[in-house]
Amino acid sequence: MSSVTLRVIREEHASLAAVLHSLRLLLDRGPGDEPAAFFDVMRAMLFYIDEFPERQHHPKETQLLFPKVAERSPQAAVAIERLDREHAGGEAAVRELQHLLLGWELMGDARREAFVEALERYIRFYLEHMRLEEDVVLPAAQQYLQEADWAALDAEFASNTNPLAKGPARDPAYDRLFTRIVMRAPSPIGLG
Repeated sequence: MSSVTLRVIREEHASLAAVLHSLRLLLDRGPGDEPAAFFDVMRAMLFYIDEFPERQHHPKETQLLFPKVAERSPQAAVAIERLDREHAGGEAAVRELQHLLLGWELMGDARREAFVEALERYIRFYLEHMRLEEDVVLPAAQQYLQEADWAALDAEFASNTNPLAKGPARDPAYDRLFTRIVMRAPSPIGLG
């Protein structure tokens, strides 16, 4: 089964994984001689996570995809309950990271370790979260959802506008965010 929904979810997961990987690489490099640029791009990437996955990607999964899959696949329903709980706490988790980063930036290296530990936990959590969706929920969706389900889901997921997507699908309102991240973040998400 090929569907817009599955493609969009997988592309968004790949984009988010690239941001998480770039956050880790940037953190490993540290502020160096350019702390203003370092903190600026770290804030931009955390803003992306808060703005896109938390406000567009997760709600569509939780409100549209997960209920249909859970209704038809009791095996996937257990994983979906966990994923829904994680979605519910996602916004608070990224906001805590933003706060800890600001603490490090404004209060100095005494606050660095708290941010580093929280970011490492968050990255591990998020990668596992996406793995569970891709290994359990998406295969169950492919197995149990009907053509009409896919048509409705595809119509909704096709409207996602990932701020880090290249091409005409990206909302121009996110051009500054895209440029800031791509020009300063390390590969794979950026050129810096």
